[in-house]
Amino acid sequence: MIVLAGATVIAVSWDETAASTTTASFTVFDRLFQFTQLELFFAGVATGAVFLLGLGMMFSGMRRSAAKRRNLRASRMEARDRVTRLEEEKRELERKLEETPATAAPATATTTTPVVDRDRDGVDDRVEDTAPHPRVEVPRQSSTDQLVAGRHGRSDHR
Repeated sequence: MIVLAGATVIAVSWDETAASTTTASFTVFDRLFQFTQLELFFAGVATGAVFLLGLGMMFSGMRRSAAKRRNLRASRMEARDRVTRLEEEKRELERKLEETPATAAPATATTTTPVVDRDRDGVDDRVEDTAPHPRVEVPRQSSTDQLVAGRHGRSDHR
């Protein structure tokens, strides 16, 4: 829009007949336009309005992209700070781990069999009378219908 307005101003300023006569004629895309001085003035006002609209659009786009860059920069800085804090925390935990003596495992735990305590009541489930999940016997049901190789078994064979 700015280029269009600039081209119009240049075309009008180079036309010497527009200022000397009462009508000015311009050829745009093989079409002849004739303007009086008043019409030429309003065309200049419209050209100025188009120029200002183009400037406004350009500056609002620049403002929007600057805000996006600012937000992106802030989020990158925040992520970098978060990573730095996590690395510091990791180093601190590693330092604490190195400072504390390693506790030796009790000798009785390595010689005995592992404890199975699924219900977490402190008693080995193999010793308890009732396990957390008792085995339930389900009686078999007889059925004449059997699935064999994708087809139901039929009583009449061919």
